[in-house]
Amino acid sequence: MDTFRALIVAKIDRMTTDGGVGRRRLLKMFGLGATATTAAMMQADPVLAATLGHDEQTGVPATGYRPPTGLAGNSPAKSTALAWITANSGAITGLSDKIWQYAELSLREWKSALATAELLQANGFTVKWGAGGLPAAFVATYGNDGPVIGFNSEYDALPNLSQKAGVGTHDPLVYNYDAYGPTYGPGHGDAHNALGAGSVGAAIAVAQAIRAHGLKATVKLFGTTGEEQLVGKAYAVKAGVYDGLDAFFDWHPFNITVPFWNTTSALLSATFTFLGAAGHGGTPLGNRSGLDGALLMATMSEYLREKNVAPSGRFHYAVINGGGAPNVTPDMCSIWYFVREGSPARAKVLYDKIVETAKAAAQASQTRLVHKFHSATWNLLASKSGSELLYDNMREIGPPQFTEQDHALARSIQKSLGRPETGMPTGLEPLTPPAASYTGGLATDTADVSWQVPTAVLLAACFPPNMPNHNWGVTSTAATNIAHQGLLSAARYMAASAVDVITQPELLAGMKAEFDARKAGITWTSMIPDGTQPPIYQPPADFLARTGQQFPPPGITWPVPQIVAMEQLGTTGPALAPVT
Repeated sequence: MDTFRALIVAKIDRMTTDGGVGRRRLLKMFGLGATATTAAMMQADPVLAATLGHDEQTGVPATGYRPPTGLAGNSPAKSTALAWITANSGAITGLSDKIWQYAELSLREWKSALATAELLQANGFTVKWGAGGLPAAFVATYGNDGPVIGFNSEYDALPNLSQKAGVGTHDPLVYNYDAYGPTYGPGHGDAHNALGAGSVGAAIAVAQAIRAHGLKATVKLFGTTGEEQLVGKAYAVKAGVYDGLDAFFDWHPFNITVPFWNTTSALLSATFTFLGAAGHGGTPLGNRSGLDGALLMATMSEYLREKNVAPSGRFHYAVINGGGAPNVTPDMCSIWYFVREGSPARAKVLYDKIVETAKAAAQASQTRLVHKFHSATWNLLASKSGSELLYDNMREIGPPQFTEQDHALARSIQKSLGRPETGMPTGLEPLTPPAASYTGGLATDTADVSWQVPTAVLLAACFPPNMPNHNWGVTSTAATNIAHQGLLSAARYMAASAVDVITQPELLAGMKAEFDARKAGITWTSMIPDGTQPPIYQPPADFLARTGQQFPPPGITWPVPQIVAMEQLGTTGPALAPVT
């Protein structure tokens, strides 16, 4: 570890003296003062420092990087895998479209999980349900020998992102009328329908190659519930579900096509429920409002942003149950926070400050606070060598192919959202090293997996450029040829690279060596406190019957203890004589 630290300290010195990112920027990123030494930077946060420093330590230039070639093999097994995807593209995209139609929210993806598992079982996989104690999660396995190659499948939708497929203006498929507050139904605004189906296609294709060519290898596909809430893999990794893997391949629908080995944000998730005493809004004296507590917390936390949140930090929230009518003071209100930073330690510091605002808000509103921790995940430790292998296969296979109709739909969505009307991308983005500093962003529960096994990650174009995930425009394209071409391309890239690590053992050895070097001196421990019960919903009886599960799973308290406001009304002071 001393040698490793010395190399990264030297890296920081070079960055600050050779016209790199600049010492002030680095110091700000680490939360240190202007006189801090590079050794202090290392000690401040070894996880973030290791993520940022490994590439420079191993001679990867910040500019002028050229990805290696000659990694992608040309084997009969790879040809078999790719041919299977082409021949079965209808079954793969059909699974995606079916999950899109189900549009099931996190931790309740009963039909989506069953459809995913059924396609795997039909192609020779055995399925074990209830991974990590979550009913809609499973592990599908093919083979029992050789290196174990893992794939990730997700299938949860997002609230209020319903949208008709292939429509270029905002037009919800499910619109819930209410005279005072209409809502939209859920929708696949992150295209997890495509994500899950693409990974299933890759896993089955590799299994076909193993079977046809007598390869010694095992394939595991992990059906993951609740990714949008950063729950499924975080609890499953803690439970040991991902133990024993040799390599892990993951992808995500995006607006470009490229692999990457950037990091992501660490994240903590919690709700804060404020309990008071209900009363009439027209005679509010003495009422204790849970909504007041939530709004006070939101307001106080906003004041943290200027002096307590680094450029890599984020926090955002949603009020869950703010009352049904303005003439009823709500005696219960919950506000749900996601807190993000560049590493677990940094995220925990910001999270603790958020918790203090909750305590103060409860005191100020004279309500009782119930603080419920839900989940947490580390930042991503992605594989450079895995990304380079993916990229070499991507260059061999080519980018997703979009039709003029696809481009027209993309341009219409871009126009509706006020973005440049460029259509879909026609090529691959160049593979580039991560930035020298981390300025915040997205999170994924794949991050916890990435600290257990070498993890190769790619993005594939499934929605138009110049627009974000979690938007109705993504839902619109997620059940069209745009997403079909993206997910089939992702399946080919992952299957080809997985066959390469099976047939070229030196590639797998290189991924493992890099993995060990990247996490040298760092011990992963789950950010979820021992004994924490995951967020969970009771499955329908037919789902339990079809999956052979009992409810509740072991270790789960059910029904979950109720949270009920038992507070007394507040005092209005002594009765005063009437004013005459």
